[in-house]
Amino acid sequence: MTVKINSLAIENVKRVKAVQMELAQNGLTVIGGRNGQGKTSVLDAIAWALGGDKFKPSNATRDSSTIPPEIHIELSNGLVVERKGAKSSLKVIDPTGEKAGQKLLDSFIEKLALDLPKFMGMNSKDKANTLLQIIGIGDELAELDAKEAQRYNRRLEIGRIAKQKKSYADELEYYPDAPTQPVSASDLIKQQQEILTQNGENQRKREQLSKMTEEHKMLIARIAQLKASLEETQAKQESLLADMETAQKTVAELVDESTEELETNIAQVDDINRKVRANQEKEKAQAEAEELSAEYNGLTAEIEAVKEAKNELLNKADLPLPELGVKDGELIYKGQQWDGMSGAEQLMVATAIIRKLNPECGFVLMDKLEQMDQETLKEFAEWLTNEGLQVIATRVGMDDSCSIIIEDGYVKESAAQLAEPKAWTPGTF
Repeated sequence: MTVKINSLAIENVKRVKAVQMELAQNGLTVIGGRNGQGKTSVLDAIAWALGGDKFKPSNATRDSSTIPPEIHIELSNGLVVERKGAKSSLKVIDPTGEKAGQKLLDSFIEKLALDLPKFMGMNSKDKANTLLQIIGIGDELAELDAKEAQRYNRRLEIGRIAKQKKSYADELEYYPDAPTQPVSASDLIKQQQEILTQNGENQRKREQLSKMTEEHKMLIARIAQLKASLEETQAKQESLLADMETAQKTVAELVDESTEELETNIAQVDDINRKVRANQEKEKAQAEAEELSAEYNGLTAEIEAVKEAKNELLNKADLPLPELGVKDGELIYKGQQWDGMSGAEQLMVATAIIRKLNPECGFVLMDKLEQMDQETLKEFAEWLTNEGLQVIATRVGMDDSCSIIIEDGYVKESAAQLAEPKAWTPGTF
């Protein structure tokens, strides 16, 4: 059951001498008047009566009055709340006529409804946290926020490093004709020595063949001279011819390898290796940049997933107002942060959140609505009526936007019967 204020009577509280009024159950009741006439004193008296001694004004008794304060409030649930006597003692009478106390009032009256400036004065993050806690997702959303921040900071660092690596790799010179690994000068020299050794062996065989050839010539000449030993010499000749044939076949197959390329490589080994190392460094930097870029993209995907989880969490939450939510730890309404909302929107948001804190408390006290023009007041009043909320507010002024005028601590005039009208008319909400 939503509890609202039916009527009130206040005497000798701060600037109030004697004020009595009945209140509309839904919509906006504006208490008007000039400064210092007792408007705010009415709200302070209500807060004190319903909220307890911590709401008691420092100078509760009206100046020059010898009569102690007296407050009488009748609530829609049938409770009668009174403060009177020298000690302004609290008296709560339930519908059955039995007495009750502050504990009963605390069960259905939201303290922020009695002290709206406390909520309005919170920073944006505290307002957002209040909303998140009352809809039961504050801890979960905080965890997601921390996760998102961690991923975001890591991605930022990865992006910075990847950009540096890419820039560094782009600046490095590359030699497409260089080998993939550094060249060993000792290996080249060893290859050269092996070829030179083989070439030396080939030269020995050539010299051997030449020697054989000379010897054959000598033998032919000797044959002419040594006809007596022709048979022996002929046999030797045949043998030698056979050896020559074998040697000729072997020599014909010999190919000398050139050491020119190796000699060139040996001479250029330092430059080649410089190019190899440069290519390896460039390839390493490019590979690292690609890895970091992949990690950056992965973190971006994770951040988007966290954001989606947050949005889903908020979309499923039982929010007090359509289009009300939390983004980046800030309270958001209709796409605007708190400082971007109009005065009426701020009051709507604050009122809706306070109602959500304690749905049984159907009223809110508001001071100093002079910041609103009549059109804004109308808009706010219509919203309150549609939401079934009761707001008792003050406003400096004496125009027809005020439901009641306070002058010198008394009710000077009041609007016509405060019912629940369908359409707004001047002085009545």
